[in-house]
Amino acid sequence: MVTIEPITVGDHTFVGVEVKLPKTTLLSINTSRGYIMCGALDVGLLNQKLSDRQIIAARAVGVRTLPELLAAPLESVTHEAEKLGIVPGMTGAEALLFMA
Repeated sequence: MVTIEPITVGDHTFVGVEVKLPKTTLLSINTSRGYIMCGALDVGLLNQKLSDRQIIAARAVGVRTLPELLAAPLESVTHEAEKLGIVPGMTGAEALLFMA
């Protein structure tokens, strides 16, 4: 099952996506510039093999819901996200505001 819902952080509304798969759930919250995602995101791949795409993204691990994704500290971020001031350790909500 796929669920899409609005996620509000401050004065901004983003798109939350939850994909229920066997034994796991994929989570992402998307802005027009980038996204945060659960542990399934391969930041190394984005930074190395897909660097020409300049993807702004960040990963939080151990999250099971969209609210947890917002509150969790980021474990890793892409180089393009770092250019915006997004760093590991900040919350998903904080990162989204940099992407707004």
